[in-house]
Amino acid sequence: FRFLLTVFCLAATLAPMGAGAADAEAVVVQDPYLDLRSGPGRGFPVTQVVDRGASVQLLRQRTDWIKVRTDRENEGWVHRTQLERTLTGDGAEVRLAGPGADARTRHRWEASLGAGDFDGADVVTVSVSYLLSESLFVRTDVSQLLGEYSNGWLGTAGIGHIFMPQRRISPFVAIGGGVVYVEPKATLVRTSDRTNGTAYAGAGLRGYLTNRFLLQAQYRQFLVF
Repeated sequence: FRFLLTVFCLAATLAPMGAGAADAEAVVVQDPYLDLRSGPGRGFPVTQVVDRGASVQLLRQRTDWIKVRTDRENEGWVHRTQLERTLTGDGAEVRLAGPGADARTRHRWEASLGAGDFDGADVVTVSVSYLLSESLFVRTDVSQLLGEYSNGWLGTAGIGHIFMPQRRISPFVAIGGGVVYVEPKATLVRTSDRTNGTAYAGAGLRGYLTNRFLLQAQYRQFLVF
């Protein structure tokens, strides 16, 4: 059997503003400018631009967006990438909570939802992975199989290796095993449900869309016992 799986994966949890940023009453802008938006997202309009060298206060954080207040008491939302090089009044770097670029190797849990094909049947998959190290992970999958002639479930667990965990895009390989349950849809003849053990070897590619979300495409070759 062949199994092609495409997965959207949540690679880090959302975090409130950490103590390092909350304790800094004011920071000094180091980027050429800051775009202050009316809400926490790129879909909100820019309401003000703050120049380099200006001082802003960090108020609170929502995912990757930080609400700030200028010296003129104007408030707006700034993406964390524009604040990662800001300095405190003492010249120290400001540390923001949430996933920066180092989150690609420092997080431990990944949750994913995916879709694909299993020997002609449509597949919907929910997965959870735990990273033992930067490049080594264990993963469990529960998949529902929706075919023209039969439906079923597939449960697997395996271990994998990421070749370049520091890169935004990296290949990976995995091996594992599990159980596949198949329920035929036949109505004219008597059929029986089947439960079999299975093992797989797979390879794929994973790429970070942001420091929190990644997209995976994987091909698995199954052996059903």
